[in-house]
Amino acid sequence: MPWFKRTDKGILTPTEAKREVPDGLWFKSPGGKIIHTRELKNNAYVVPEEEYHVKIGSKEYFEILFDNNEFTELDAKMESGDPLKFVDTKPYPKRIKESQAKAQLKDAVRTAYGKMEGLDIVVACMDFTFIGGSMGSVVGEKISRAMDHSLKTKAPFLMISRSGGARMMEAGLSLMQMAKTSARIALLDEAKIPYISLLTDPTTGGVTASYAMLGDFNIAEPNALIGFAGPRVIRETIGKDLPKGFQSSEFVLEHGFLDFIVDRRSLKNRLSVLLKMIR
Repeated sequence: MPWFKRTDKGILTPTEAKREVPDGLWFKSPGGKIIHTRELKNNAYVVPEEEYHVKIGSKEYFEILFDNNEFTELDAKMESGDPLKFVDTKPYPKRIKESQAKAQLKDAVRTAYGKMEGLDIVVACMDFTFIGGSMGSVVGEKISRAMDHSLKTKAPFLMISRSGGARMMEAGLSLMQMAKTSARIALLDEAKIPYISLLTDPTTGGVTASYAMLGDFNIAEPNALIGFAGPRVIRETIGKDLPKGFQSSEFVLEHGFLDFIVDRRSLKNRLSVLLKMIR
């Protein structure tokens, strides 16, 4: 019930219906900072002062990277079948349809090509909102086809990973994508086409064990979780406490598995400078 109602010249205004701003215009960071979503977007989805990198998907990364947000999407309508007739708590086709409706995506990766600071580039970006960014047959096929486009056009390839790993509903077919994408990376290497891998929070499982760690340059965002199995699984397996910050991008960098960590606000510029240096 509203605290009071104001009646004036036939206008009824219950206080509970009055809102200063519509829902969704404010974001609260894990540290408790409240920021307007417009300011957040203008800051490349990084919370000022806290430097917290908000988890984002392909839509936001494409906005950040492609000049004027202009790009051509590849294989936009490709979607998963159900080769194994898999059923867990629900049939796999039903899970796919529900995920498509929720995420407004066909699968867990989008691929596109366009210009970045005037340079040709092909980008594949994973979306965690679609079944945890899991790698199934469509993900592997779309990434492979995007790499084929790089081979055809000689444009550098950027892979943005955010995934829980292989998709269990496709079992061995999912694991085969590790080999398929790795073979395409070898072709990029033979053709001397730069391959840059950006690891974001989280990048785990079969994705880490394949294309995410095979870049000519492996880079990451700050405080990203990077590893094969999760910290809890490792701790329970070895029966020991893990080092502080274990599997954070900073920890992985310190131990030689990353080339550098990049703030998202400078990502476009850093990538452009890097590609110009190695042209």
